Amino acid sequence: MKICNEDKLLAELLRLVPVSLDQPLGPGDDCAATRSPKRGQLLLLKTDCVAEGVHFLRSDDPSRVGWKALCRPLSDIAAMGGVPQQALITFFSPPDLDAGYWKKFYRGLGKAARRFGVTIAGGEMSRQPSGIAVSITLTGIVPEMQLLQRSGGRPGDQLFITGRLGGSIAGHHLDFVPRLAEGRWLAETFRPSAMMDISDGLGADLPRLARASGCGFTVNLADIPCRRGSSIDQALSDGEDYELLFSLSPKKAIGISERWADVFPKTPLTCIGSLTRSQDPPSGWPGGWDHFKEFDT
Repeated sequence: MKICNEDKLLAELLRLVPVSLDQPLGPGDDCAATRSPKRGQLLLLKTDCVAEGVHFLRSDDPSRVGWKALCRPLSDIAAMGGVPQQALITFFSPPDLDAGYWKKFYRGLGKAARRFGVTIAGGEMSRQPSGIAVSITLTGIVPEMQLLQRSGGRPGDQLFITGRLGGSIAGHHLDFVPRLAEGRWLAETFRPSAMMDISDGLGADLPRLARASGCGFTVNLADIPCRRGSSIDQALSDGEDYELLFSLSPKKAIGISERWADVFPKTPLTCIGSLTRSQDPPSGWPGGWDHFKEFDT
C-alpha cells in the first residue's frame, strides 16, 4: 500500500511503539515536553530534517541552507512558547560533495545558533550514495504553566496569524526568522488557548490545530495576510511560512492588537476567523503541503 498522507502514517506508526503515558506532552504537537530537573519547568524536545530536493537545492547558498536547517526546529520551539538550549547535528554527505560545502553550511548554522542562544552539543556524520540530508535534534525549556499546545482551543476563540503567508519559494524559506520572541511574549502575556507554527501551509496546519482542539473553524479568506506577489491559494498551500497561528478567547482578543503593535511594530498580526463547534472544515477548504501527497491515488 502506498503512503498517501503523513498524518495518517504517523498515527499508524505510533501504534507500533511504546509511548510514555505520564509524559506532559508526547507525539503529535510541535515539540514533545518532558519533566525537567528544575521544579516548575519542562524540557522541550524536537527533531527536524532537511533533505536535498525537498527542502533545498544543491545550487542554493550552503550558508542559507545551514540557517534554515536550525531555524526550522527553532520555529517549533517558538510555537510552544519556549526558549531554545542545545542542538545535536547529524549530516549525510554524498561522496561527490566538497568539504567546503559543509564549512559554508556550518557558518550559516552557527550564525543562527549565536543569534538565538543555541549551543551545539554534538552530532554525527555519515556518507551516503547520493543527496545531502541534515537532521537536527533541539532542546528547549518552558515554564510548565506557560506551555502552549495545539489542543487547547475552544469554540468561539479568535484565530490569529503573525506576519504574511505565501510565496516562500522566492527566498523566504531560506531566510526566515523564527518567531521566538513573539512566542515567548504570547506565552507570558496572553497565554493563547492553542498555538502552532505554520510550516505546511495554513491549508494543512489550521485543520490540525482545530482537530487537536476538537473544533472546526471559519475563516474570512479576504483577511488572510499574503506576502507581496502571492495569491490566497499560495498563502494557503505553499508552506514554509514559519509564522505563528494561535487562538485566543474573545475576551483576551480584544486587547491584543494594540499591545502587539507596541512590542512588534514591524510584524503584522491579523485575525482571520474563529474556531467553531462543528468539527468539519469549511466546504472546499484546500490542503497544504504533504510530503506524500504526490503518491496519493
